[in-house]
Amino acid sequence: VTMRLLGVLLCVLLMWTEGCVGDTPANCTYEDLLGTWVFQMSRGGRDGTVNCTAEVIGNNTKTITLEKLSVATDELGNTGFFTLIYNQGFEVVINGYKWFAFFKYTGEGSKVTSYCDHTLPGWVHDVLGRNWACFVGKKVEPVPPRKNYNLLFGSRFLQRQYKHNLDFINEINTVQNSWKAAAYAEHELYSLQELHYRAGGPASQIPVRVRPVPVQAHVAKLAAALPEHWDWRNMNSVNFLSPVRNQGSCGSCYSFATMGMLEARVRILTNNSETPTLSPQQVVSCSEYSQGCDGGFPYLIGKYVQDFGIVDESCLPYIGKDSPCGLPHKCARLYTAEYKYVGGFYGGCSEMAMMQELVKNGPMAVAFEVYPDFMHYKEGIYHHTGLADPFNPFELTNHAVLLVGYGRCHMTGQKYWIVKNSWGEGWGEGGFFRIRRGSDECAIESIAVAANPIPKL
Repeated sequence: VTMRLLGVLLCVLLMWTEGCVGDTPANCTYEDLLGTWVFQMSRGGRDGTVNCTAEVIGNNTKTITLEKLSVATDELGNTGFFTLIYNQGFEVVINGYKWFAFFKYTGEGSKVTSYCDHTLPGWVHDVLGRNWACFVGKKVEPVPPRKNYNLLFGSRFLQRQYKHNLDFINEINTVQNSWKAAAYAEHELYSLQELHYRAGGPASQIPVRVRPVPVQAHVAKLAAALPEHWDWRNMNSVNFLSPVRNQGSCGSCYSFATMGMLEARVRILTNNSETPTLSPQQVVSCSEYSQGCDGGFPYLIGKYVQDFGIVDESCLPYIGKDSPCGLPHKCARLYTAEYKYVGGFYGGCSEMAMMQELVKNGPMAVAFEVYPDFMHYKEGIYHHTGLADPFNPFELTNHAVLLVGYGRCHMTGQKYWIVKNSWGEGWGEGGFFRIRRGSDECAIESIAVAANPIPKL
């Protein structure tokens, strides 16, 4: 029985007694997004504190057409750019303005209905982060509502304390020899639900894999000239990474991955004369572009840091819980000059594009599918074994981590990525893991995000 089928069966049983509850956001596709949209706006001239859930939307409209692969045009003939943001929303940059909104959705118990031809109230401002307003979008061509179910998150079954299944761990080590599995004492401090959050959280789920576009010839040519090995932990005996941290049971991996990327890139840009440790808690507590400990996505944190800046860890220390923002105004902030999907847009990612970005600009945030066997990774080059732990109804999640290098095993020729996790130094290879490269293992080559920080002068 597959893990997903096991989850369905368990949920059907649980529904007889208590029902299944979840917190799944919208689930819309690139095809849903394509077409002509009408954006209806509120009064402009505001600042970033505008509350778009309470703002009155006026009659001022903007018509924008979104065309393959990433071209946006408006009614005046201006041309710009757009990208889908995972399965949850989209961003349009055109005529000096940035438009961002989540797709509309409603929830009733475990059932979520996505309205992919409408948006929730979103934000628009100029490319310098000024002149804010709110808007709602409606697609000219309707899209049928889409219903989906989150079957396990929040169920009483997942409140059970996690216990090691040593037979499962032994089976992992028996069926393959590429990597080694082990039991971690820390895991037994968490409930099953807390482990789910540790591996991404319900608001980080991406139900459908991205289908990348073919690699362009010039990208393949540039990638072929790159070094065979690269590791930002050891560049001529210099480490450009910040220390490994532990997110605990909060689904804040998206924040840790993005903070780790910005920390490393500042170190690279300044040759380690600046070594910041940034505040993941600020994102968890303050960002309206994500869902706190329920999860989120690195692309939107790149946008958040550009719009609002990020403070140092000492200004807002990590507590690993949802909490009021409470951000002191006196703290200095770091901003991003830009943020983007590696490959140019959602779906444009590839192994070769990731290698180029890594070598040229530094570590980047990546998302990948977490299966139960990954929780037990100890060392080696990870790949999903296909094994399912029958005592752990683990729902597939998307975990955000930091890509820091790549290499090839001289003994076997196996290519791999080097990745920094946020589960503490006691997990994996000192807090890092290696995973197969070149085969989109667990979708790790599907969605990579890069953001360039503006270091202090």
